[in-house]
Amino acid sequence: MNPRPPPCEVNKTPTVSYNLPLAEKGLDWEAFKQFLAKNCCSKTVRERLRYSRKYACCLFERDFSMLQSLSSSKCEHVLKALSALSKFLGLYDEFQRLVKAYGLKWRTVNSEDLIISRMTKTRLDGNVVDWIREVKLKIPRLEVFLDFALISGLRLTELIASWNLIVDLAEEDRLNEYYNVDNECLEHFRFKDLFIRRTKKCFITFIPESFIRKIAKQKGVTEYQIANWIKRAKLKMRFGDIREYYATFMIRHLRESEINMLQGRVSSSVFMKYYFNPVLIDDLKQRVFMGVSELLRKTS
Repeated sequence: MNPRPPPCEVNKTPTVSYNLPLAEKGLDWEAFKQFLAKNCCSKTVRERLRYSRKYACCLFERDFSMLQSLSSSKCEHVLKALSALSKFLGLYDEFQRLVKAYGLKWRTVNSEDLIISRMTKTRLDGNVVDWIREVKLKIPRLEVFLDFALISGLRLTELIASWNLIVDLAEEDRLNEYYNVDNECLEHFRFKDLFIRRTKKCFITFIPESFIRKIAKQKGVTEYQIANWIKRAKLKMRFGDIREYYATFMIRHLRESEINMLQGRVSSSVFMKYYFNPVLIDDLKQRVFMGVSELLRKTS
């Protein structure tokens, strides 16, 4: 007969020594990394891991006093990391209690300040169209990539994922698994692991077939390569500004809800969640391509 197993211990919180190495506390960092990767891009995963490793002791010791001396910006990064770690460990309720107990607050920016910040940044950095022209002149290998960023309005991580997917599938003669020739549309939703994340989602992008053929002839890229090329040219990274410019420019041809869908901003409204369907909008592609043609003429 098998011996009776020991009784379960309920609600018993282990005492963790502050001085023990994290590896000895039983935290599986590789598993945590995989947990983060389900909802975060690679850059965010690295950031969350870095801050979690450095400040995990605060969560283990139930002492957030160390965070009170951090700048508001850094404190927000640490809180995001510890929030993710607490969810991974099943300690999220305790994390929330500690945040409240130590009077820590997430940094919030009101809409007025965001608008003023964008207007000021544009005035200081200049028109993004001029930046695109300058990058094309100094780094010819990025010409097609920059045009792709301009006419898609995607985030940089999504741009790179889409670009590499087009290149790889074209080499294997499987591009039809991603690009719908009849609709001239990249169907990101077919690759949910790459494009459908918890807060950042990307469903479809209308791109002319002739432009897709241009991309298919290129080589794959990484974010590090792009950042390095632009840094060596002594220029700033402004892909976020390109995305903003796309949204602002395309309002001439598209409705706000259509732009939000194409750029992966799905609101929580009943209409957007249950009724909006871009496939049912017959002239959506035509209106998108009208804007695309104008955008490409601006940087040629």
